[in-house]
Amino acid sequence: MKKLFIILLIISILLSTSCQKEDDLDPKNPVTLVLWHNFGGQMQTTMDQLISEFNNTLGKEKGIILSVESISVSQALQEKLTMIASGDPGAPKMPDITTCYPQTATILYEKNLLVPLDDLFTKDELSSYLPRFIEEGRLNDGKLYVFPFAKSTEVLFVNQTLFNRFSAATGIKLESLSSFEGIARASLEYYDWTDSLTPDVKNDGKTFYAVDSTFNIAQVGMKQLGSSLWNGENLNCSDSAFKQIWKFLYEPAVRGGFAVYDGYSSDLSKTGQIVCSTGSTAGILFYGDEITYPDNTTEKVEYTVLPFPIFEGGKKIAIQRGNGMIVAASEPKKEKAAAIFLKWFTAPKQNMKFVSSTGYLPVTNEAFEDSIEQEIANNDNINIQKLLRTAIDVHINYDFYIPPAFDSFNQTRSDFESDLSKISSISRAKYLELTKIKSADEAFSEVSSDGLSLFISDR
Repeated sequence: MKKLFIILLIISILLSTSCQKEDDLDPKNPVTLVLWHNFGGQMQTTMDQLISEFNNTLGKEKGIILSVESISVSQALQEKLTMIASGDPGAPKMPDITTCYPQTATILYEKNLLVPLDDLFTKDELSSYLPRFIEEGRLNDGKLYVFPFAKSTEVLFVNQTLFNRFSAATGIKLESLSSFEGIARASLEYYDWTDSLTPDVKNDGKTFYAVDSTFNIAQVGMKQLGSSLWNGENLNCSDSAFKQIWKFLYEPAVRGGFAVYDGYSSDLSKTGQIVCSTGSTAGILFYGDEITYPDNTTEKVEYTVLPFPIFEGGKKIAIQRGNGMIVAASEPKKEKAAAIFLKWFTAPKQNMKFVSSTGYLPVTNEAFEDSIEQEIANNDNINIQKLLRTAIDVHINYDFYIPPAFDSFNQTRSDFESDLSKISSISRAKYLELTKIKSADEAFSEVSSDGLSLFISDR
């Protein structure tokens, strides 16, 4: 009888164990997920609040604890993930969940470090997200690895207070900024106008415009004009569409209308050194209601947020920006827990909390169609209100360009922007010297004769 009892006990234990699924979650024995993200500064407060809310509600109920162990700027975070993929000595351990761009996710995917998310979501669940956001996260095998939790696009930020003075003096209208060529023309007018305010000092005009990513202008611009910046993984800089884009990026920079600046355009805007700029919608947090001039005097200002400009003759296309969240390939329980968090975090209620305080765009159809108007009405940040209204316009009237994802993408982008900045700066210095003895048009013609060919030769 004693032996029979032991046998039955063992059988019972084995049966109990076999019925316990590998991915079963237990509130009494919670699983901890390590999370990395790139939302510091003003955005960190919102992330902290949402993660705390999850841990104290659904996480507590299911047995999931989110532990944030790294908050880094995007570039630093992507570098750490690349180290992990490369197996570099001293590389940190792969987190369970992290924000990540598709280009970096591709490197991790090729090392089998990511779990495909399609099996962790039903088709109905995935259908609630904007299709273009889901498609961006699919990598080479067609499976979903980079999950959308907040996306952005690029818009035109205009210091309306400064622009109004310029407009009153020159007749340039806000509508002219709807095209990139219109921005270029306005920038040269602005430089000449501000230069004329100090007639005893030559060539001290002010810059009008700055751009956070010239590479994005080139990528989207080529798409607007019916071409592509890419020829496989190489750049296509030889057709007429690129020449149109080159003229926009290069000439005003050489003549002084565009700022050549290694940093975010909001830095220049906050000090009144530019009137307008193109950048991510998430940059809205850095545009307040006051600017501080280099001499430390301040002025109250208002901003206008306009849709992404279009090259003349082009279509309404804007870039789709923003990273997503990836989940490390680990054990079924952790992978299931990560999916539960992603579903909670991107549900309209939580998603709009994040969007309303960060300048990002919601990712679900329900949030975009039903919640965004309510958020505009309730949000007390007037710049966020303006941004969300523009986001609705772009959502309805624009198509979106999704950059490709491959290993050398980031290096290609960096080289493009660095070379353009270097060539523009050298040309600008030569131009200023030549204007001492020649007309502005003659000076520009001389310095620009080999600008494009030099840029192309470096590709």
